[in-house]
Amino acid sequence: MSLLIDSRRAAHEAPRGSARHGLGFWLIAAVFLTALAFSTVPAPLYPLYQRQDGFSAFTVTIVFAVYAVGVITALVLAGHISDWTGRKRILLPALAIEIVAAVLFLTWTALPGLILARFLTGVGVGLITATATAYLLELHSAHRPHAGRGRFEIISSAANLGGLGVGTLVSGALAQFVTAPLRTPYVVFLILLALGVVAVATVPETVIAPAVRPHYRPQRPRIGAGDRVAYLVAAAGAFAAFAVYGLFTSLAPGFVAGALHHPSRLLAGVVAFLVFGAGVTSQAVTGALDPRRRFGLGLIAQATGVLVLAAGMQLPSLGLFLAGGIIAGAGSGLLFKTAVGTVAAAAQPAVRGEALAGLFLIGYAGLILPVLGIGIATQFVTVTTAMLGFTVLLLVLIAGIVVLRRRNR
Repeated sequence: MSLLIDSRRAAHEAPRGSARHGLGFWLIAAVFLTALAFSTVPAPLYPLYQRQDGFSAFTVTIVFAVYAVGVITALVLAGHISDWTGRKRILLPALAIEIVAAVLFLTWTALPGLILARFLTGVGVGLITATATAYLLELHSAHRPHAGRGRFEIISSAANLGGLGVGTLVSGALAQFVTAPLRTPYVVFLILLALGVVAVATVPETVIAPAVRPHYRPQRPRIGAGDRVAYLVAAAGAFAAFAVYGLFTSLAPGFVAGALHHPSRLLAGVVAFLVFGAGVTSQAVTGALDPRRRFGLGLIAQATGVLVLAAGMQLPSLGLFLAGGIIAGAGSGLLFKTAVGTVAAAAQPAVRGEALAGLFLIGYAGLILPVLGIGIATQFVTVTTAMLGFTVLLLVLIAGIVVLRRRNR
């Protein structure tokens, strides 16, 4: 008998708690969205930080990379342990870490404070992503034990990607229309995160701790007895999706303000929101598609989008830049949703958090490596040329995924 207990058993053994699990599902989705939204609050503000402290595009890249390092560190060290400690025991400390980060954003606005706050934000997000995703699936199963997983897939991906987009939109709007643009957005999210702690505390736990705690080891990508090639394809799709989203939450706002000559903070937030919103929308309208067809459509859309995006950068044209971002964002949403659904369905319940943590680990590597590469390249070539190189490499990755899928038929 496995040392790890089926994390859904507690929910299924308490039918009277079904209504609580239904409410808990929506509360965790809201908390997930809020936490991810907080992670993108600085994106529209980077041009302001640059003007205030003389940041270069490379410095912005470093600040963003520190965030991704925090995410990966948390995923490697603790992204999987909620499988035996419980979901709430990870979510509550993670939210507390994000609250500390919000306080740092408010009280220490110099570069060292910004870097530390971004790292802590990454740690919080790394703890939350896989844990909240597994929690949502278990709450969904407890509330609707005989239903399919369509609701879980749509809501979990929407909370993740939608949160990233909402954060940029809210931050950009507040920075544009209220005083203290480098403070007000963090005050708003500090309050929302505190409310999130209260919400999580009321949700029923879905994991029963094993009698003997498993031996701790750092995270590794795992899918149990599932198809390893299918897992690799899903992970590569997540990597590609996060690469696009990372671009629009790091360097894209500065590119719009500089090379495209549109310095509006609201526009910077809207640009990222449209990209993430396209991802959420594409997930919603393709829910009836077979996952394989949806994944293939995502590859086509992302490849088309990055080509249009490259054209918008080279001309330069804000319209083409936005169109390319929206198309690529829609494709990335399809890739991400299919990847999460594939891994969640294939993993055994007792290691579901671990399998999802492995997927997010690879996905967030896609968030950091391409953006860091662009930042380093801007030390030697123009931003436009560096982004063109990003486009080429992403197209090569998409081609590789296509080859892997064909071999796995």
